[in-house]
Amino acid sequence: MASELERDGKPAWYVAHTYSGYENKVKLDIEQTIKNRALEDYIFEVRVPTQVVAELNKDGKEKKTEKKLFPGYVLVNMIMTNDTWYVIRNTRGVTGFVGPDSKPVPISPEEIAALEGRSKEVHVTFEIGDKVMVTQGSLKDNTAKVIDVNDAKKRLTIGVQFMGSERKVELSFADVKKV
Repeated sequence: MASELERDGKPAWYVAHTYSGYENKVKLDIEQTIKNRALEDYIFEVRVPTQVVAELNKDGKEKKTEKKLFPGYVLVNMIMTNDTWYVIRNTRGVTGFVGPDSKPVPISPEEIAALEGRSKEVHVTFEIGDKVMVTQGSLKDNTAKVIDVNDAKKRLTIGVQFMGSERKVELSFADVKKV
């Protein structure tokens, strides 16, 4: 009889919670364990989602840096079995899986596609007065007007209508799109 962790044998993406700052170390440790235990047929890929951000330094020169999209998390594409669950869960730096009571819950293909879209380089220009739509967070799908732009930090201030008055909110360039 299969345990409750045994699935239908299909690979899915799972999210493992790690100590902040240990994401890359956890990724390397999992990849080494896959080789050592010959789990290549069960654990297919380990990712630390990142995004390249182009920033202007003090001299006005563009500098590209890679930032983690979700500090403290690692994505694992695998077939969930008792063995794969045990390997990931007992990797040094992993505190558990994302899911109720730390029981692994796969994330949808749509969520993975959205992550891949966010992983692209952010290189957008906004101007005061531009209309934008918020694409992330609690203000998602609200349209607003750009009030201020900070190109150096890749952030902008928008005016959002809330309870009959305009509220100023600062967001990352990656959290909005031009309308």
